[in-house]
Amino acid sequence: MAPSALPTIPLDTSQFKPGLRVAVGLSGGADSVALTRALAERSRELGIVVRAAHLHHGLRGGEADRDQQFASDLARSLGIQFHSHQVDTAAEAASAKETIEEAARRLRYAWFRQLMAAREVDAVATAHTLDDQAETVLGKLIRGAWTEGISGIHPVVQFPEGQILRPMLATTRSQVEAYLSGLGQTWVEDASNADLAFTRNRIRHELLPQLNQWNPRIREHFSQMAELARDEELFWQAEVSRIAPQLVLPGRPVRGGGRAGSEETAISLDVVRLAAQSPAIQRRLLRHVADSLSVSLGFEATEALRNLALTGRSGQQLALPGPLTAERSPRELRITPQSPKTSRSSDQFQLPVPGENTAFGWRFCAHSAESSAPAIIRNWRPGDRVTLRHSSGPRKIKEILERMKVSGTQRAEWPVVEWQGQIIWMKGADLAAVPGIVVSAEEE
Repeated sequence: MAPSALPTIPLDTSQFKPGLRVAVGLSGGADSVALTRALAERSRELGIVVRAAHLHHGLRGGEADRDQQFASDLARSLGIQFHSHQVDTAAEAASAKETIEEAARRLRYAWFRQLMAAREVDAVATAHTLDDQAETVLGKLIRGAWTEGISGIHPVVQFPEGQILRPMLATTRSQVEAYLSGLGQTWVEDASNADLAFTRNRIRHELLPQLNQWNPRIREHFSQMAELARDEELFWQAEVSRIAPQLVLPGRPVRGGGRAGSEETAISLDVVRLAAQSPAIQRRLLRHVADSLSVSLGFEATEALRNLALTGRSGQQLALPGPLTAERSPRELRITPQSPKTSRSSDQFQLPVPGENTAFGWRFCAHSAESSAPAIIRNWRPGDRVTLRHSSGPRKIKEILERMKVSGTQRAEWPVVEWQGQIIWMKGADLAAVPGIVVSAEEE
């Protein structure tokens, strides 16, 4: 009787060239275990050298130690080299004012790039699946995204040090588990993956299952949407590169002809030629200019900028995130990487705790069971973060203001209250309670 065939799993093997040394990002979860097993088993066929790379994030105590040991044991059983590294994600998140999830992702890819820079490996493969792709696209749609946002997880990401490969984007999570079960291969579960305090988990465990009742192929459709968006982006990048030189002008015009720049170089657009373009091209060009000044504009800011370009009067200014300043002249829209001098107040006022004070058109009252250090009433600053009620972690005020559709000078002068290094009140936002103090405010 012929032996039964070993289980297989769909992989995009076109990403692997003979001679490639690739490390699999092995967390110990089902997806990464499946990718490690599949590549190790097919390494001779593909002509590649497979290794495993595990990052200990310094979180979850003994559970994380267990995951690292599991990954090490699996690599040893497969006869592949094991790379490991440990970081203090919580400390990094606090230092960079990021959420734990943001810091973990940044540290993970930074380490992957270090491995490639040190020539330990040529590429790193991550085990993102079709389900991950669907969750990512849906999350982007919920938050609001441009086409590049809904392009989701890219199959290949090129860094100067090497490539990040995602060969399992056509593989479903159910296929992964069936594959591992067929091999009799165990994996470890991260308990935080079931915590519904995290948005991705709510999408995974609540929203997508509900959508699946409407359309059982919903995950596949989101994955297809991502592929379409990636191809659209490639087209638009080429189109903008072709058109931009005809409309985008560096610096500012000078008497006698020519243009001049400065340390804070302005970039201008010919508004007559811009008006002749379709709205799609107009938006792309405006965002292209902002991107060249290292600023990413949301929909509301882009539309405000487009309206200024098409219907604004000469001399009219607009404050934008970044900060950027846009100014209309008779024939040009000039964008500079700075904010109008009058658009932002640097004043700050003490708020006694307990006690009250008036600032920025608001009357603030602080209540405390016992006397404490005063709070500070001020305008928000780039980098400020707050924790919303029922949120899993801090969020950038910049992002919250974008969702609230606050822009221009109003956005630049948005008041907050800071106490002991933490923002405990923000105009228009419901923040998580902070023990020991309650701040209320009403407009005068």
